[in-house]
Amino acid sequence: MNSYHTGRLAFNNAKRFGDKVAFKYRDDDEGVWKPLSWNQIAASVKRAAKAFLSIGLKEQDKVAIYSQNSHETIIVDLALQAIKAVAVPLYATSSSEQVKYIVNDANCSIIFVGEQYQYDETVKVLHQTDVLKRVITVDPKINLNGIDTSMSFDDFMKYGDGNEQDAELARRQDNLSQDDLATLIYTSGTTGEPKGVMIMQYNYTHQMRIHEMVMPCCDETRTSMMFLPASHIFERAWDYFCMYRGAMIFVNKNPKIITQTIKETHPNMMCAVPRFWEKVYAGVHETIDKMPSPLRSLMHHAIEVGKKRNLDYVRNSKPVPFFTELQYKFFKKTLFNMVKKKIGFDKSMYFPCAGSQLSETVCEFLMSLGFDIVVGYGLTESTATVSCFHPSNTYHDLKSVGEIMPECEVKIGENDEILLKGNLITPGYYNKPEINAQTFTDGWFHTGDAGKFENGMLYITERIKDLFKTSNGKYIAPQQIENLLVTDKYIDQVAVIGDLRKFVTALIVPDYATVKEYAEQMKIEYKDMEELLNHPKITSLIEGRINNLQQGLAKYEQVKRFKLLAKPFTSDNGELTLTLKLKRKTINEHYSKEIEYMYSY
Repeated sequence: MNSYHTGRLAFNNAKRFGDKVAFKYRDDDEGVWKPLSWNQIAASVKRAAKAFLSIGLKEQDKVAIYSQNSHETIIVDLALQAIKAVAVPLYATSSSEQVKYIVNDANCSIIFVGEQYQYDETVKVLHQTDVLKRVITVDPKINLNGIDTSMSFDDFMKYGDGNEQDAELARRQDNLSQDDLATLIYTSGTTGEPKGVMIMQYNYTHQMRIHEMVMPCCDETRTSMMFLPASHIFERAWDYFCMYRGAMIFVNKNPKIITQTIKETHPNMMCAVPRFWEKVYAGVHETIDKMPSPLRSLMHHAIEVGKKRNLDYVRNSKPVPFFTELQYKFFKKTLFNMVKKKIGFDKSMYFPCAGSQLSETVCEFLMSLGFDIVVGYGLTESTATVSCFHPSNTYHDLKSVGEIMPECEVKIGENDEILLKGNLITPGYYNKPEINAQTFTDGWFHTGDAGKFENGMLYITERIKDLFKTSNGKYIAPQQIENLLVTDKYIDQVAVIGDLRKFVTALIVPDYATVKEYAEQMKIEYKDMEELLNHPKITSLIEGRINNLQQGLAKYEQVKRFKLLAKPFTSDNGELTLTLKLKRKTINEHYSKEIEYMYSY
């Protein structure tokens, strides 16, 4: 493990696993999943590496990858590291302005683009910067519009044919170092301009080594779904770990059809953000609600048995009563398996979940059904995992984000801020000396997250910058309230408001399909979504659901008024980051009239 380097990963795995399938990707034209072995991957990585050398890419040069997940961009990423170059992944939904900023800041002369949208946005950038020189297109269906700086992926790979670059490739392989800059990941941030987080090879090596200690259950017998974009450090680090361990990866290209691809592939593992599991939670409850009354009652009983067995006994290392275990085994093979099979998780084994706090309610429900949800905490700056539910331990406080990973130093600073130190931490932000000086103190990285330690567990209380105080002097943690409300099947997104206000309000994006279904049941007539959401029966429905959910909150934390929105928060309109976190300042600006109205009466 000491010699681990992602630049050697493909070649080492070809020696270890040979013709074992490394990846499967979906051929949308044929509607089938096609395999690629480690021998095939290694050959393609070598060819791509030599292609880069043929066009003059130097050590530590940066190359942008602006694409959906694909096996081609995985090959490009591994090839770049094989020659000591640097991958700069961009979100496939990034705008031309975001691409231009990153290309200029990182000095990327080459960019790989996935589909027509990314190509068209990149063409705009070509006219606005002298930095970008070459565009390489992954999808062969892209219309190049006669732009001579563009070439197809297949034409690029032809530069790697022949043996002219063999000696230079061997030289760079020999010179691979743990101090190589491997990846430059730009965080979109809830405020301010993007910052390029420098991920070094030693950061990846550290995470691979400690994950192998904590998660030996990920091995060559497992399969994993690549769902989150590879520009997200959580997905990227997890995929490297799966590759290193020999687990086969399904490459999901289109996140909008993830439910379909899961049903087609039945993966053992998948990392996801809480929003995914909140939708699973709502979907399962909707399915249960539609069951005939006797079956619905039996399902609720089964969930209670699962909760008692998995959370009350197994989690606390207590012997499970005979009859409880007998019932659980029956429900596991029947009702629970039926639910899992319907969503494609009947072979499920292990599900890391991070990115934000997963609701305790959702986590408890999923564990009752037998899902191995591994809640964790991490940042781009920490190369993903800082803490998680260690699989070797049975007890996990569902309010926590688990135990600290080995060899990661954590302390609580001023304002309860979590500070981190260790080889998992980035050395800093690219081209940002002033921000680095503010963010790192005596080797400690300031996360911006507030938290606490109790009984060996780490708890995240809030993003420090997101905390606000009501005019009555009460501190409010909006994410806690938002995570609670989005567990309801009628609620899709929530932005809690209340900074320097006399009480808490909320902008709510309902689940439009579920609300329409309710309107049909209640025979509510409407001409558009705006009219439907203003109907007294709909506002009364949502008000009742909110009141039931927030009974456990302090009075000053409870949402007193709300506004239902006919359009969702999106990254396209600047209201979400590309990792789907709320941009509160932008939301406050966009909905200033609605907010003021909620406080006007």
